[in-house]
This record gives sequence, C-alpha cells and structure tokens, in this order.
Amino acid sequence: MHTVVNVARERLSQGGLALGMGVRAVRGVEIARIMKSAGYDFLFIDLEHGATSVETTYAICVAALDAGIAPLVRVPNGELALGTRCLDAGALGVVIPHVDTPEEARAMVDAFRFAPQGHRSIGGAYPQFGFAPAPAVEVVTQLNAATLVVAMIETPRAVENAEAIAAVPGIDILLMGTNDLCLEMGIPGQIEHARAVAAMDTVVSACRKHGKWPGLGGVYGREPMKRCIDRGMRFILAGNDVGLLLTAAQEQAGFARSCL
Repeated sequence: MHTVVNVARERLSQGGLALGMGVRAVRGVEIARIMKSAGYDFLFIDLEHGATSVETTYAICVAALDAGIAPLVRVPNGELALGTRCLDAGALGVVIPHVDTPEEARAMVDAFRFAPQGHRSIGGAYPQFGFAPAPAVEVVTQLNAATLVVAMIETPRAVENAEAIAAVPGIDILLMGTNDLCLEMGIPGQIEHARAVAAMDTVVSACRKHGKWPGLGGVYGREPMKRCIDRGMRFILAGNDVGLLLTAAQEQAGFARSCL
C-alpha cells in the first residue's frame, strides 16, 4: 500500500522548520524539482493573488508529489469548494486567507477533512496514491493525517480570536499574514512594529497552548525572519518565485556589468 507523506508536516512534527516557496507567476512543473533541490519543504501555490488555474495547479501538485515536496494551495477566502478540488488534484494542504473567527475555521475543517473529522466528499484515483485504487479506509485515514489545514491570521479581529481558532480540532497551522495584518492595523509595511510583534506573540502563544504550529508569511528579510523564528514561528513562507528570481537576476546582471 502506498504511503502518503507530507514532508512539511514531518518537519514540523519533528520540531523543525517547514520552509515554503510561494508560486504565483511560474506555470511550469519544473518549479517543484527546482525548489526541492533548493532545500524547500513545500510549495505555496497561490490562487488568491495569482492567475494560476486549477488545471495548472493539478499539474504542479502531481510534479511536487513526485519530487518529494509538499504542494499546498492558497485559495480565496470563502472558496471552500475550490480548496476541495485542489485537494483532489493532489494538494497536501489548503490555506484560507482572512480567517477571523473559530466558525470560519470549523467550516474549513468540515470541508477539507473526511469523516469523522469533517464532511469532505471521497472520490478516487487520487494523485497522492499514484492514481492507483486504494481502499476507502486507507484514503480517509492517510489523507486526513497528511493534509495540512492552514488558517491565515490577517486582521486584528483574527488576532483577538487566535486562541479560539487554534482550539478548533482539525486546524493545523495559524499562518500570520504579516503584510495584510499591518495594513489592517494602519501600519502598512511596518512588519517589526511593536503592535505587529505583539500580534505575533499572541499567535505563537495560542498555537503552543493548543498544540498547533505557528506560521509566518510576508517577512522575507533575513534578519527580521530570524527574529520571527526566534519568537517561535515554525511554518515559514521563505520567499516567492518572482522575488527570488528578480533578486538573483539583478545581482547577476550587476556583477556582469561591473566587469567592464
């Protein structure tokens, strides 16, 4: 029997960091192998702020499974049905942005987990099982265990409700969307503002209390990222395709021009 492995979940379960790469502009399946070779644990395929289709997401997810890097997909707030389609397409996790209440978190669990944890509909020929037939009990047990259900904390209301959201059974990660949170707080771009840091501490504390993993998005500078990890963040969105390509290309072009 095929065993479904989520490398990001394994890293977290072992007390380590799960490192992810945002995929927004790249459409080719090569991104999976490249980021696996670069040392990342998961892809953060972005359907909230990108133009990627479900069909392209399917192809990237299948490639990621073969490469040994976990495909996670962010879908727009409220689009739970899209999230379940992505799970059927091979995703090993779904990220929902702007989760403000425990009721929204419970709706996520209901949609993304099979009974008895939720009410996800069971299909067949799952990419996670190599498209091979598998007994229903194996499908339910393994996919429930391997799938990461990630709630994004991006507003002051969400921070206030962080403990209640973390207490919801079936939620795995509270992912702090630092840029949106700062924007909502009236301190856009000030990711190390005292209020932003206090919010981070609240999220980390809520996760620790309820056995969940705290996550960080939107902090890509090395020193700020290190400080956030030191504060307890463990599920780390450590860059994105456009940002890293642009930075590396600028550095290489600058070096080449300096040679003349």
